[in-house]
Amino acid sequence: MYAFDYQRPGSASAAAAAIQGDARYLAGGQSLVQAMKLRLSSSERLVDLGGIAELKGIKLDGSNVVIGAMTTHAAVAASPEVKKAIPALAELAGGIGDPMVRNMGTIGGSIANADPAADYPAGVVGLNATVKTNKRSIAADDFFTGLYETALDPGELITAVSFPAPQRAAYVKYKQPASRFALVGVFVAQTAGGVRVAVTGAAGSVFRCKPLEDALAKSFTPEAAKAVKVSAAGLNADLHGSAAYRAAMISVMASRAVAAALAR
Repeated sequence: MYAFDYQRPGSASAAAAAIQGDARYLAGGQSLVQAMKLRLSSSERLVDLGGIAELKGIKLDGSNVVIGAMTTHAAVAASPEVKKAIPALAELAGGIGDPMVRNMGTIGGSIANADPAADYPAGVVGLNATVKTNKRSIAADDFFTGLYETALDPGELITAVSFPAPQRAAYVKYKQPASRFALVGVFVAQTAGGVRVAVTGAAGSVFRCKPLEDALAKSFTPEAAKAVKVSAAGLNADLHGSAAYRAAMISVMASRAVAAALAR
């Protein structure tokens, strides 16, 4: 690990002010610290967000569930508010990594990192959430822009994520057994604005699957989802599966997600 300056501010405004030069925010550290240990990443300064109380917590705002950026996966999974309003999101959080990861990792850190196989991006896009920062609000469809890339400007700080409660929703993933990352994960939601289907693990970034959305808008059934033939163009191919395999698994995972949503 390369040498770096470490700061632990007590407020969001102080954290933003500390981002000068080659500096990065440190949330749960589940990805960044490991990359730094392997010398795959380096920064002159890390600004630890762990001491900022205003970035933690879960609250209801009308029909929306607002989750502070530094809220851990374990806290989301255990939250009575989340379980009641959006049980699919609580289940998603409970399936991330292992207990150590869930007790350290945060929702803000996860979506800012934008790992192509992470679970939270599927929940954010599938539920049409709004990412709130210290500067603006960013719609889910505009937030994830590519492989480990987001719409965040340098130094911009995620403060919370607001999730509108859906009519029905579920998330199902085919996980890599060791890491529990999604080889293919599908979040399906029936919302006031229509059906949304978000896919993670299958491409360089989370994406909405319009063929599945169109089919489920006509018939919200497992059979309708399973009948959709998803194109393999642009999908990942690696030792875990070909692009064609992932394309087929998207329909399968979507079918299971619809069945789970209907069973609630």
